Amino acid sequence: MALKIQPLADRVLVQPQEAETKTASGIYIPDSAKEKPQKGKVVAVGKGKEDYKMTVKVGDTVLYGKYSGSELKFDGKDYLIMREDDILAII
Repeated sequence: MALKIQPLADRVLVQPQEAETKTASGIYIPDSAKEKPQKGKVVAVGKGKEDYKMTVKVGDTVLYGKYSGSELKFDGKDYLIMREDDILAII
């Protein structure tokens, strides 16, 4: 199924990973204590700007800042749309 959202210019659409529900030692984390995920998968990429070529591509797993981007809900799924500059690293 193709996504019907096409980011403009240097924007990237990211699907955040689910927040951890259990610690490494086996303790379950309640919803009120879960941290906002900072890792996600790129699902759509803009064309870039005239003098700037996009580095990330669809399918890349990326790390981004905790408060980066704008939250968006589409077809029942959560996404973040952000500038490529907000992405810290490709994993």
